[in-house]
Amino acid sequence: QARSAMIACGLALNRRGVNQGKAGNASVRWHRGGRDGLLVTPSALPYDRMSIEDIVWLSLDAEPSGGADGPMPAVVDAQGRVPSSEWRLHRDLYVARDEVAAVVHAHPPHASALACLPAIQAGGIPPFHYMVAAAGGRDIRCAAYATFGTQALSDAVIAAMHGRRACLMAHHGILAVGAGLAAALALAEEVEALARGYHLARLHGGPALLDDAEMGRVLERFASYRP
Repeated sequence: QARSAMIACGLALNRRGVNQGKAGNASVRWHRGGRDGLLVTPSALPYDRMSIEDIVWLSLDAEPSGGADGPMPAVVDAQGRVPSSEWRLHRDLYVARDEVAAVVHAHPPHASALACLPAIQAGGIPPFHYMVAAAGGRDIRCAAYATFGTQALSDAVIAAMHGRRACLMAHHGILAVGAGLAAALALAEEVEALARGYHLARLHGGPALLDDAEMGRVLERFASYRP
């Protein structure tokens, strides 16, 4: 059921315009035989061709082969399937954040485009709309750029995600976490909708921003009912 849900998540990302083709990846925290680990989508396989047997299980103590930025962990699924090239993002988030149960990474068009702009890379998406707080703070941060699949990228994302549930990734895409796949998927959709809204507001001269006091009130309200 968990593996089927991950495939359904990938298909939903593409169907809803939050991702495309073989881009992006998803995972869930998953323990096996007393070992802490995760289930993660495989590398370079379209979601519409993915089966439950293709989903890869990794231990949280998995280490790369071929040096710190090797292409895959030294320990892969029993069937020898290769995990997503971004497996480090998923593993490191589960290690750093005990409350995270699912991770979704995607390449949505509006958020990915904004993440290429110097102003967004420096300051993220500001509080032009109260739903920015859905990502966990007063803005939506943008993680610094690093080559895909590297430990440097994982480190940059972990820093941007400190105290947050979602972030942009410079010249790349977005990442969202949740208490389950449904929550992470919904947040990824919300971040893309906000990116589209912020893009439109910029086209019309730039939006007014909510102040810290108001965003503080919004965050307090979100804490009581959002996952």
